[in-house]
Formats: sequence, C-alpha cells, structure tokens
Amino acid sequence: MARRRRAPGAGVNGVNHGDDTDALTQLRGWHSELREQFPILANHPGLAYLDSAATSQKPRAVLDAVREYLVTGNANAGRGTYPWANATTAALEAVRGKTRAFLGDPEPDRSSVHFVSGTTEGLRAIALDWLAPQLADGDEILVPFEDHQANLVPWREAQRQLARAGVRVAVRPLPYQASSGDYDHRALPRLVGPRTRFVAATHVHHVLGGDMNVHRLRAAVGPDVPICLDAAQSVGHLPISLAELDVDFLVFSGHKALALPGTGAVWARDRRGPAFRPGGWSGTPNTVGVISLGAALDWLTAADVGRIERWTVALAARLTEGLRHLPPYEVLGCQLSLAADATAQRRRGIVSFRHRDLSSNDLGFILHSHGFLVRADGLCRAGVDPDDPREAAVRVSLHVHNTPEEIDGLLAVLDTLD
Repeated sequence: MARRRRAPGAGVNGVNHGDDTDALTQLRGWHSELREQFPILANHPGLAYLDSAATSQKPRAVLDAVREYLVTGNANAGRGTYPWANATTAALEAVRGKTRAFLGDPEPDRSSVHFVSGTTEGLRAIALDWLAPQLADGDEILVPFEDHQANLVPWREAQRQLARAGVRVAVRPLPYQASSGDYDHRALPRLVGPRTRFVAATHVHHVLGGDMNVHRLRAAVGPDVPICLDAAQSVGHLPISLAELDVDFLVFSGHKALALPGTGAVWARDRRGPAFRPGGWSGTPNTVGVISLGAALDWLTAADVGRIERWTVALAARLTEGLRHLPPYEVLGCQLSLAADATAQRRRGIVSFRHRDLSSNDLGFILHSHGFLVRADGLCRAGVDPDDPREAAVRVSLHVHNTPEEIDGLLAVLDTLD
C-alpha cells in the first residue's frame, strides 16, 4: 500500500515539530477569521471553552443550515413522495457522499455510509449486528482495553451474547507501548493467530491525545482480518485518508465534529466479510442532525483540516511545554513529547494532567472559577473506576477557535496552585 512521503524534517504523521510556534504566527489571521464564526464565544467573552473532545461548539454556518432546513423544507426522509420529502431524502444521500469524500474513501462505489446517533451506537451495531453472527466457538478478537469504554463495552457485550448461545469467543487486549501509549505494532503479530477474526482500535486517544498510528496495524495483523476504527477524536481534527489507514470500519460522532448531538456515521468498506447492515427497523432518521453534519463537513473542508491540525497541535505543545516547568503537575502520556523542541509525536489537541496534591475534581472547579471550561473526572477510560478520585484527570481538549492567550492564561492559573 502506497504511503505519502513526509517532508524533510517532518515527524510522525508528517507534522514538523520544529514549527509549532511558527504555526501560531503563520496561521494567526486564518484563525481569527474562523474564531469569529462561533457565536457562542461572542456570547461568553470571559470563558475559554477547552472541552472539545467531549463536544464541539458549532460555527454559524452549521446553525444557519439547520435553521434554513427547518423553516423551508423540514420533512421525513424516505417516507413520502412530495417535494419536501424528496428533497430531504436527497439531502441525506448527499451527506453520505460528503462523508466519503471527507474521509478520503478510495472506493466510494464499494463502501457504505450509515447514520447513527454517535460513535457508541455505531460500534455497538458493528459488534452485535455484523461481527457476532460471524463468530464461531474458539474464535478470537483483539480490542483496546485502555481506550474509551465505548470501544471495549460493545465487544464484551457481543462476547456475552454469544456465550449465552454456547459460543465461546476470546476477547484479547491489544498490546500497548509503555513509553508512548501507542499500540505496540511489533508485539501485535505474536497475538494474531488462525482464529483471529477482528481487531478494534482507536485513531486518536481521548485521554493521552496521541495518534495511535493505526496505519501500522494492517501489516501487523495481515491482509484478511477486518479492522474497526473509533475515529471520534480525529474526524474534524486532522486529515483522514482511508486509503492509507486500510481499515474496514470507521465510526465517528457528529457532535465532536462541529455538528449537532445525536448523529454520527459508520463508514464500512464492505470488502472483508459481508456488507454491513444495521439490524432491525431503522425508523425515522435524525434528519436535522444529518443536515448539520453535512454543513459541518463543508465548513471543515473550507477551513482546511490540515491547518486545524497544525493549530491545535501547536496549542497542545504550548501547554505541555508550560506544564513540564510546573513541578506539581504530571502530564499523562508520552513524556518524550512535552518539550517545545521534542521530536516525538505531538498530542493531537488533547492534554490530560494531574496535580500532585489537589484532586482533579477540585482542580476542575478551580479552573472553572477562573473561566476555563475543562473536563475533570475519569474521562470514560476503559478499565478505570469512575468513582476512584486517584484515576481522575483534568483534560484540556482544543479546537480551531482556541487561542494561545487561553493557553497562557490557563498556565498562569495553574502556576499559582503549588
């Protein structure tokens, strides 16, 4: 499979780590123009929204598209033959095409796009409607045990469902590199055997912020094993090329990609194994959510997702560079990528950390009192007790509207908390 050649001096994923500071200067005008397109920021000038990994704010173009649809042609899709219904059906089909194009689908005529309520529902549909019927006694699947629980629970649920029918399936953990938190693609081939039927993985880790280098998984597991990718933290944040990733499923949530809550998509290659079809009666689609998703993909394309990645990676590097000089704080994830001049892979706009003495929950409340909206809890990480305060962390997650001044202000507050 062909790979893009990296530019000289570029690091993992083609990002030149030496230009993080330059990016914030070079893209300043571009950023200012885009930031002005988020009405909620103008309505709350004293707050810094730093929780885009939980849900994103919406640009005016998305809000306008939703209003335009609701006041000019709101109807059900696939349920009528009058003009509004036909236009809604056509609009949803158009968003399927936009989704394929946005993901860099190399074979759009051989794939399918299915709208779901979000990543969790999409992964569960793949687990129960597509994977479980294909598994036999003694089969094995490999899934992440240290990522978001939404990418572990559905596979466990499929295992339990099959066990009730007398079919024993082994769910084995993907191996991780201790130093970086990435998947250990060198150890993975030793876990793949003749009964390995499926691999689930995550594109960008929702706590550690690292790109999990899933393009390496195909070589590790071989040409025949289907791979399913949770892309909830990558779609809308960095360019995606399905041709390079060579996965069979990609699932994401619209609300993390500037669209409304309650919508998402399952992209299926429909090449390894039967074509994916969600089970049961589909019912009325979330037409408004899908309309918003189409508008969001248009906005992201016009804004240039590659520039969004450069901007948020540079902001995250500014934050880790500051945190490494504050002794009370521990930054989660790869320790080799904290410094401004580090050559290791940067965090993709997500930085999680803990204070040596303060609980993360308390730290979250303190930051809110200073106008910084962050997430502070167990972060839905699989295998973590959400009620154990020792497992909690503060997560700063960034998008195109965030500014260097917000990062500097956050660091200034953190520096006062010895």
